[in-house]
Amino acid sequence: MPSRVSRGVAPALTALGVVGAVGAAAAVWGIGVERYLFTVRFHEVPVLPSGAAPVRVLHLSDAHMAPWQHRKQNWIAALAELQPDLVVNTGDNMGHVDGLRGLRAAFDPLRGIPGVFVHGSNDHAAPSPRNPFKYFTGPSKGKHTSEPLDTDALDGYLTDELGWLDLNNAAASLDAGGLRIDAFGVSDAHRGWDDLEVLPGRLEALRAAGAPADLTIGVTHAPYRRVLDAFIDLGAEALFAGHTHGGQVRVPGFGALVANCDIPLKQARGLSRWSHGGGSVPLNVSAGLGHSIYAPVRFACRPEASLLTLVARN
Repeated sequence: MPSRVSRGVAPALTALGVVGAVGAAAAVWGIGVERYLFTVRFHEVPVLPSGAAPVRVLHLSDAHMAPWQHRKQNWIAALAELQPDLVVNTGDNMGHVDGLRGLRAAFDPLRGIPGVFVHGSNDHAAPSPRNPFKYFTGPSKGKHTSEPLDTDALDGYLTDELGWLDLNNAAASLDAGGLRIDAFGVSDAHRGWDDLEVLPGRLEALRAAGAPADLTIGVTHAPYRRVLDAFIDLGAEALFAGHTHGGQVRVPGFGALVANCDIPLKQARGLSRWSHGGGSVPLNVSAGLGHSIYAPVRFACRPEASLLTLVARN
């Protein structure tokens, strides 16, 4: 007759085997399949003045591009077929010291479409290996040993060749879809590179120099609360951010486990509203197009771009 111990061991071993099999299957899916399942998220956002024609905004973020990532490059290049009126790029474009070569293949078809961009840390320094469990202890810290990237070459490509405007602690006006848009932004708040104090003066000069804008947008890489709050105070009517990777690994039915900043987890991906000081505006946080080459996995969080159709307010 089997002992009580042996009767208890068999179910436990079976359970461990099932858990191990599920974990292995999830890893295979996340590493070998889902990180290549690029998708476009479509949203309609009523923020334009009454009677304005729709404006199509393509939001790109966190490409973390390496030169050998041809599937990602080809997919991004095909986004030009969506015929956006404006491109908003929220940073972390580079994932390798030679990443600009891959970015050229991806972004060249968007040449000539009005655009704006800000930096993430991986526009300045290459990624480095990290312990993923440390993200549960709070936002990650920068590593002084990270290999520097050629940020000047990246910015030269984005501004001189693609024609996009640099919003790193800056403000600018542009015409897109027949509307005048005032845009402002900050460099990577995750690294403390945001300089919110300079923006009021730059926005004041911008508004004094031209006709009133039809729309004002705020652009940041990392959606820290202090930045989003300040953007609303400065008059932003729509907010764009990246950085979070949507959690990168999400639990079905629950969502993101980490955001690598202080934004509420439920707003770590997708379109929501950010409220502050009596104001409430649309916020789109892109889950991004890529991942660090040292963490090549996506689970329940496909790599993505967003196409937001801005329409007149009701």
